[in-house]
Amino acid sequence: MDTTLLIAAARSGDKIAEARLFDSVYADLHRMAQHHLLRSGTDIAHAQSLVHEVYLRMARGDDAPNDRRHFFALASRAMRQIVIDHVRKRGAAKRGEGVAPLSLDDVREPALTAVLAGQDDELLSLDAALQRLEHFDESLARLVELHFFGGLGFVEMTTVLDRSERSLKRDWRKAKAFLYRDLAHATAG
Repeated sequence: MDTTLLIAAARSGDKIAEARLFDSVYADLHRMAQHHLLRSGTDIAHAQSLVHEVYLRMARGDDAPNDRRHFFALASRAMRQIVIDHVRKRGAAKRGEGVAPLSLDDVREPALTAVLAGQDDELLSLDAALQRLEHFDESLARLVELHFFGGLGFVEMTTVLDRSERSLKRDWRKAKAFLYRDLAHATAG
């Protein structure tokens, strides 16, 4: 059954649909995490940990998904929050001490991989810049969240966001330009 239909049925109190929805949500999250961790050469065991954390956050969150599109937005947001929370808990060392900068062009490396590689300061800086982008243009921030933290490719995002691949790539360039400029300004200041 379609995720959107399961969500609607679960919201109306159908316990069977609710159970099927949770199974579906878990499977979608696991595939999403597993696919992108495999592409980056990261041990698949990390995908399971990420899925469990995302699932728990989404299950206890007040914001229940309305449809498939909203589900992916919430899942990507949860992945971003988990990664950033993990970085903050590790108490990152002083900014820029011999750590290679995190590139938005290399989105094959999901944010979790960057955390595991010790790029804590770069992820915290990116999160701060992403928050500023959110104030400037929320749709661009969601795109970065889905692509970088959620690991969705442009083809996948066309369905989730109901937009053409061409327009998504154009907005991706805008978002990258904003973030690069913002990060350069933050580093210089």
